Amino acid sequence: MRQSNMLIPTLREVPKEADIPSHQLLLKAGYIRKLASGVYNFLPLGKRVLRKLETIIREEMDRTGAQEIQMPTLQPAELWEASGRWETMGLELMRLNDRHERKFALGATHEEVVTSLIGDEINSYKKLPLTVYQIQSKFRDEKRPRFGLLRGREFLMKDAYSFHETYESLDEAYNRLFEAYKRVFERCGLNFRAVIADSGAMGGKDTHEFMVLSDIGEDTIAYSDQSDYAANVEMAPVLPTQEKSETEPKPLEKIETPNAKTMQEVADFLGHSLQEGMKAIMFKVDDRFVMVVTRGDHEVNDVKLKNLFDAKFIELATEQETIDVVGAGFGSLGPINVPEDVEVIADYAVKPLVNASCGANENGYHYRNVTPERDFEVTQYADVRFIEEGDPSPDGHGTIQFAKGIEVGHVFKLGSLYADKLNASFLNQEGRAQTYIMGCYGIGVSRTLASVVEQFHDEQGMFWPDSLVPFDVHIINLNMKKDEQVDLAETVYTNLQEQSFDVLYDDRQERAGVKFNDSDLIGITHRVTIGKRANEGYVEYKNRKTGEQQDIHVDELVSFLKTL
Repeated sequence: MRQSNMLIPTLREVPKEADIPSHQLLLKAGYIRKLASGVYNFLPLGKRVLRKLETIIREEMDRTGAQEIQMPTLQPAELWEASGRWETMGLELMRLNDRHERKFALGATHEEVVTSLIGDEINSYKKLPLTVYQIQSKFRDEKRPRFGLLRGREFLMKDAYSFHETYESLDEAYNRLFEAYKRVFERCGLNFRAVIADSGAMGGKDTHEFMVLSDIGEDTIAYSDQSDYAANVEMAPVLPTQEKSETEPKPLEKIETPNAKTMQEVADFLGHSLQEGMKAIMFKVDDRFVMVVTRGDHEVNDVKLKNLFDAKFIELATEQETIDVVGAGFGSLGPINVPEDVEVIADYAVKPLVNASCGANENGYHYRNVTPERDFEVTQYADVRFIEEGDPSPDGHGTIQFAKGIEVGHVFKLGSLYADKLNASFLNQEGRAQTYIMGCYGIGVSRTLASVVEQFHDEQGMFWPDSLVPFDVHIINLNMKKDEQVDLAETVYTNLQEQSFDVLYDDRQERAGVKFNDSDLIGITHRVTIGKRANEGYVEYKNRKTGEQQDIHVDELVSFLKTL
């Protein structure tokens, strides 16, 4: 491709709207252009990278035995109403009516559609297991689209769905797709972790996220410094390692603590560390109130709490609600003398405390010398706090460290959740009607592209991994007015194309500095420059990633590039 004919509108300045490297560079290098907030055009360079990424995904999906299909973007509301997600998806679901006032949604995901499709078409266990996938645009009405391709309102996604008769079959497919995802991201050259995750609004159990390590990531990963263990910080379990203190319990005392409401203020007033205090927080879990007690220096993990109760709904109680239930507002709550209908859930780290402090359920007062079980009853001890750096790794190997990550893939074991709601069934081996057991597997294609740029860039621009680079070779002719340079550049261009190299040839009437800057910006790994030694038959080779440079005779260029 001759660069003079190609749509590559590079920019000299960083767009004001872009505040992370991938967004800045993809705009500057002419890979994408904004149409509306969270909606982007992919220009020729961006489309070429997308196509290569899609090829990798298709190869690995086909390798698992999955079959590619294409499902509609426009989805009838009845399917979403049947699954219960027409309401629970909230404002993120883009909705519209047709001319007959029939309600539709633009596909944010395709669980409902694919469950309906397979439920109508497959009626016997003999056709199972079955896995289908598609690569398609999705739509979510993000409240604050940002970070370019990382959080948009229209984005490209690969979603796959597997259908099974047994959970053993689901496990096999899950493991197969899990390994396929690892290969996809390895082939993209990414530094990533597969982490234990929460299924959230998707439902189901057993799920992993694939997280690309990046300082601009919105998620926190907890990982072991001595093993492969990794989990979303919301899901990482904390081992109950503390032993009961041998300190002699002292008599319980009620102390007036004026103007001391936060844990640090109470600790300072009573003269002890945060670790010697107990924090109590009131939650509404479905239709009941639950008091959660943690050590003063720990934070309640509401995801763990929700999973503990297998709850549909969980939120913090309001201050007025806490006053109505226990007689005190925020800052004075504690587990002593709570109403019988309020469950007290204490974190494992609370159990070994002796002579600690807690709120007295009376504004402006706290207890000190509190010992669990002597002074208050615990309904259940459980792991309900966030793991912290330095905690023992849950797998028993090493200690926990934190890193930021960008989610690029997610795999779920959905079970029969959607099949039950949509009445999708088949005849099993006993001749009885059975709802499908399902798995769901997604890759954010456009997010992955942006994540690659986050890991593969420098101050000059991008440097793509070989598997995704838009062209194999970038030829630069420094002076289009000199015949010997033009002739040699044309020869090199023709020879490389005949040898099946995908080549971008910069034949523009531009200064050398402009050409070099654009080349560094768009990030093609192998650059061949035709310059002053053209009359000798020599070109200059430069590797964009390593900075390696050398002069090579044109007769040796093809074999040299093939060895790379």
